[in-house]
Amino acid sequence: MIKDYVKQAWELMKQNPLFSSLYIIGTALAICFTTVMAVAYYVKLAPLYPEYNRNNTYYITQMKLESVDQKNNINSAFSYNSLRDIAYPLKNAEAVSAILQEGNEHWVRPLTGNDFSMKLISTDPAFFKIYEFDFIEGSPFSEADFESGVRSVVISDKLAQKAFHQTNGVVGKMLSMDMNDYRVCGVIRAGNKLGSYSYADAYIPYKANPNYQATFYYDYMGPYEVLFLVKDNEQKEALQAELDAVIANVNQQHKDEWQLKLRPLRPHITTVFYYLYVDNDFKLTPWILFKKFLPIILVLLLIPAFNLSGMISSRMEDRLAEMGVRKSFGASKSALLSHVMWENLILTLAGGLVGLIIAWSILYLCKSWVFTLFDDFPDFLYDSSISITGEMLFTPVVFITALLVCVIINLLSALIPAWNSLRKPIVSSLNEKK
Repeated sequence: MIKDYVKQAWELMKQNPLFSSLYIIGTALAICFTTVMAVAYYVKLAPLYPEYNRNNTYYITQMKLESVDQKNNINSAFSYNSLRDIAYPLKNAEAVSAILQEGNEHWVRPLTGNDFSMKLISTDPAFFKIYEFDFIEGSPFSEADFESGVRSVVISDKLAQKAFHQTNGVVGKMLSMDMNDYRVCGVIRAGNKLGSYSYADAYIPYKANPNYQATFYYDYMGPYEVLFLVKDNEQKEALQAELDAVIANVNQQHKDEWQLKLRPLRPHITTVFYYLYVDNDFKLTPWILFKKFLPIILVLLLIPAFNLSGMISSRMEDRLAEMGVRKSFGASKSALLSHVMWENLILTLAGGLVGLIIAWSILYLCKSWVFTLFDDFPDFLYDSSISITGEMLFTPVVFITALLVCVIINLLSALIPAWNSLRKPIVSSLNEKK
């Protein structure tokens, strides 16, 4: 039966090339923009290399120190002292890691050529438990190297190629960064700049920085962001309760001086949707998402559907005589409606395929800026080094999203005009062309 529908649709396309072309183009544009939006969010939210644990990774990037009289307060991140006393001793986490916030300007002096800038992350060994990097050779810096402040470095294959003109046989070599020599202990497959927390060209122990113990205000405020890896939501709730108890104990010790306040553990989604916090409490509610995405959904789906519906309505008026003849030979309204819906679905799927191809082309050719289109506070405005991989584009989520959009457009655009046309009496339909 479907084979007959395809043949019928093909004949209609040949008989009405203008209508078919406009229908396919209209559908393709809706699918294209929907796919671009879906992929733009998918690559920032889905578990992709090396952030396979995104769903179970939580962050604390800021805390507030408030005087007892509540007249003064300071917002900052963790100090090394608060890391040592609060974060690292927590038991309800698979891994606890910290990132030392430093300046953005870091320089490498290659074996030959001019110095060049790169991105550096100063962290600890647990960082490589949270983010699962593929090591081409070597391994992360050890706990012993970290504790002793040895200048070891894990570098990406891109940095290795740029600095040493090779990606293998680099472990053990010395790399000059920021006027200091570091021994390369591992080379990883480079991550993606769309992974805002995991991406860097080089990773060093933060204890290699002579100022790693610097503190701001009462020794509890400092430059460290903290990351937690948990098994599931149950462990996350236990971690939050444990963290609250530790903070309450610290505050009890300093009840006459100041009080320390932390926001709840931030899920990864809040690193993409910055507005998902209300009263310093990160929340994700259907209403918040509904308000953000409703205008986009209306533009991408309803406007093309209305346009296509008008075209189909006009087309159905031209086919009234055909429908009258078929009804006079015993065809039921449901059978005719099914036939019309299948014909339009086939055209919609053709438009969907064209739309996917256009969308993938846009994502690849415009990758330097297209991923910031829907960001409230983009991390970058133009970056030609953004990489697009197969796992970003050819994923079940993308295909299912595109397919659902095809079906929705087909239902919205074809059902009502087809039903209205088929409700007309047989005699009226047969006399339509007279």
